[in-house]
Amino acid sequence: MANNVCHFAVHAEDLIRARGFYSSVFGWQFQGFGGADMTSFCKIKNSAGEEPGLIGAMQHRRFNLLPQPVLGFECSIAVTDVEATAKAVEAAGGTILMSKTAIPDVGWLIKFSDTEGNLVCAVRFDENAK
Repeated sequence: MANNVCHFAVHAEDLIRARGFYSSVFGWQFQGFGGADMTSFCKIKNSAGEEPGLIGAMQHRRFNLLPQPVLGFECSIAVTDVEATAKAVEAAGGTILMSKTAIPDVGWLIKFSDTEGNLVCAVRFDENAK
């Protein structure tokens, strides 16, 4: 699954309003994550019983690392080595915005902007990440 889109995040100013919209349009369900309240960050799940269950996240805009608001979906790309990916990003003209960070029980993540200013994530899944 390396180098494929594996996750997305919807940035929102008002998560209650945004959850209502996506629930009404697509039937998505939402669940809290890591102790965060549902007004800051939550998991997006498909409609009841559909696979894959977890398809993304919704997060408050204040978690954006760019100077301007993210008005699209922030995509994560599965990689085999986030450090090597970070080096490749910089060599290709991108900018690292968040260095290698553990997402407990999920994996290792970096965030970067590409040469066009888009926010992108690279993740190496590792359930032992702490």
